[in-house]
Amino acid sequence: MRAAARPDLAAVWRRTWALAQEYGQDPAEVLAVERLSRLSGVEPARVPQVVAGTAVEVPLERRVHQRFLRLRATRRDKHGREWPLAAIADDFDAPGASLGPLNAGTGLPRMGHAAGVQRFFGVHAGFLLADSKSAVERALALSATGAPDGRDDLERLSYLTGMTPQAIRLTLDGKPPRLPLKEQVHLRFEHLRRTRVREDGQPHSLAAVARSFDASGQSLTRLARGEGLPNLAAAAGIQRFYGVESGFLLADDSEALSGALALIEGQLESAVRDRENPMLAVLRAHDVRSIVTRAGRLSPQGWKSLADHLDDLLAREGQLGVPGTKGGAPTEGAPAEGETP
Repeated sequence: MRAAARPDLAAVWRRTWALAQEYGQDPAEVLAVERLSRLSGVEPARVPQVVAGTAVEVPLERRVHQRFLRLRATRRDKHGREWPLAAIADDFDAPGASLGPLNAGTGLPRMGHAAGVQRFFGVHAGFLLADSKSAVERALALSATGAPDGRDDLERLSYLTGMTPQAIRLTLDGKPPRLPLKEQVHLRFEHLRRTRVREDGQPHSLAAVARSFDASGQSLTRLARGEGLPNLAAAAGIQRFYGVESGFLLADDSEALSGALALIEGQLESAVRDRENPMLAVLRAHDVRSIVTRAGRLSPQGWKSLADHLDDLLAREGQLGVPGTKGGAPTEGAPAEGETP
């Protein structure tokens, strides 16, 4: 998801805390830092900083290295020991030495290796790639909702997942198709180019996509032809360019569909709450709480300046005569002109 489109994590935290209380769960357990860290891969000490928006983002290579070490530390074998590199790599038919640079933090794994590591540890397909805010955002969502089991419009699910409607039907029926990783990534990339187009309706050029992460258009040519996999940095750049989740290209069909349904479930729950209390919808849509909180620190003169500025904005939008504004009769509870709330 593009940074500008992401929700305020502090607000998500507060809503999740309230939801936990509503469902009779202990919010402190639901939102425990160690639990969110395990779900997201973000170091426990960084979780509060990420939620508060004060964390500095970690470079991709270091982030992937740290997430891999976190997986080994928190997902141990039955004897409580860290899994050997050889055992992890053997699960996807690779030599243990191929994970040496990842374990040492001296290089990024190949895309197929990243997919294999995530599959071995049973984490979502974007675990190694997700930036901190996206990772914590996902962990909060998992804390707030259970596993979805409903169905929804196939075209919408197709848009969200990059899967064909036929593949969605099979997956919902418990028979997900198993595509080779190269073919899956190619199809998901083509889906992004086809469904996330420029304002003129044309697909973004390979050069424009590659430029967003300081590469050349030629570096994506083989991917566009279905002849090869991008490296991990290119995959992260593609997903960031199109504003999709960090595991979009790597997620298998079941996981991709589960994530889409969870997103829809959350939206529906939010819509239900908005219908029950329309004021919540207004507050959420316009971030009124944030505005009021900041305005509360103003002096009386500051309030007057704010009121004058609002009148200017209303006049520009032709709303100055609306009740509750300076040009109309005050609504109930609205302060009279010149009066400090």
